[in-house]
Amino acid sequence: MRRLFGSVRARATLGAALVVALALVAAGAAVLLSLRTNLTDQAGARANSAAREVASQLVSGRSYAELDLPDSEDSPVQVVDDDGRLVAVGDDLERISGTGVDAVKPGPATGKPSGDDDGEEKGDGEEDSDSDSGSDSDSDSDSGSGSGSGSGGGEISDDTKYSEGSATVDGESADYRFAAVEVSTEDGSRGDLTVYAGGSLSDEQSAVSTALTSMLVGFPLLLVVVAGTTWLVTRRALRPVAAITEEMSAITASEDLARRVPEPDTHDEVARLARTTNETLTALQTSVERQRRFVADASHELRSPIASLRTQLEVGVAHPELLDVDGAVEDTVRLQELAADLLLLARLDAGEKPGGARVDLAALVREELSQRTRDRVDVRMDLECLEVAGSRGQLARVLGNLLNNAQRHARSQVAVTTRTDGAWAVLEVADDGSGVPEGERERIFERFVRLDDARSRDDGGAGLGLAIARDVAVRHGGTLVVLEAPSGGALFELRLPIPQSSAE
Repeated sequence: MRRLFGSVRARATLGAALVVALALVAAGAAVLLSLRTNLTDQAGARANSAAREVASQLVSGRSYAELDLPDSEDSPVQVVDDDGRLVAVGDDLERISGTGVDAVKPGPATGKPSGDDDGEEKGDGEEDSDSDSGSDSDSDSDSGSGSGSGSGGGEISDDTKYSEGSATVDGESADYRFAAVEVSTEDGSRGDLTVYAGGSLSDEQSAVSTALTSMLVGFPLLLVVVAGTTWLVTRRALRPVAAITEEMSAITASEDLARRVPEPDTHDEVARLARTTNETLTALQTSVERQRRFVADASHELRSPIASLRTQLEVGVAHPELLDVDGAVEDTVRLQELAADLLLLARLDAGEKPGGARVDLAALVREELSQRTRDRVDVRMDLECLEVAGSRGQLARVLGNLLNNAQRHARSQVAVTTRTDGAWAVLEVADDGSGVPEGERERIFERFVRLDDARSRDDGGAGLGLAIARDVAVRHGGTLVVLEAPSGGALFELRLPIPQSSAE
């Protein structure tokens, strides 16, 4: 299981399925809620219409027995007086809940005679009414008023209260939404009435049930389709990644950094990954080859002074009078300097940070020149006080290497200048020698490179000074280039950024 979900394809498929499932559940719930609300409102509207139709009949003065009530299966109706007694009800209603009145049979109502009761009262009083016609007229008038058969009158409330419940009609039970409408009649014997009418919720229940069933069947199928599509799409998209992984494994096993991973002919993230991987392999191959050359050149450069020093010491042991002490010291110094250069290059390659100390370039030049007592030619200075941030020791090494190079090639003079150029502090070391050919001006900064192959190692050095100088300059955020000096010799220009606080 852990291996399965360790796959990007499996996680993408699972994630897509979960997102779609959540979206479908949310959308389905919203649809069902909207459908149920809409159909419930329609049932409420039907119930309200039926209740107001009955209320209109009551206001018009109809008696309870004369009310034209709708079919109870479509809309069960109850008419309740202000005392909560049922005075009229639809046919075949056997049970009801949700209206607050559970009765399904009208009870006796004082002052609310039905039409048939009026007829019986009139029949019983015929023998006495013949003797007094006026009394008969009054009786007929009272009877008509009591039955609500006159012109009537009253008011129907604009407000409708809704509730939900159930009703059993002719043995069949169903759920309804009930509307309650209050009626105020002008007939004092009736008082205030409340008409309850129901609207069937069977359409709402049927529609919601059908929609829910469709969702329960359709949603899993849709999830399967989404998951399958995501699985296939991610498999196709990640196929180049598998090829890259396979090739990287082969490169690791063979240690052949000349190999490259395949780059898909696309413009997506996988293609960029492949290109970046190949760029990384190229940089790694270059670094390894550079390291190999460095080790080989270092071994070669170290072999010469060590061999010379050993020879002199062996001769001195056998023939003390022939020992060249000055030569041994010179070889030792040269060996010490070479070892120091190699150690500094190793630290630079390891990413040693230059630090953020403030260094005055003019003071650094004066201090360096004061310690040089064996220079071949004079050094002319034109200095401006400038502060830069970095390692004083590393910057001193750069200046010393540039001065050594200038002393080695100058005919009669070396010039050191410091100046400001915008946001840059510039240090220039120029000589009046033969200069550097334009095509060789970048090559001289490579490690163990000496342009004058004919000169001796003792005069020419190991070819590391300028390489070290440029590496230090770059790590300080600056540049080091070689140009042509006004005197025709070489002009080495070191540019370092001026710290913001100093520039202000």
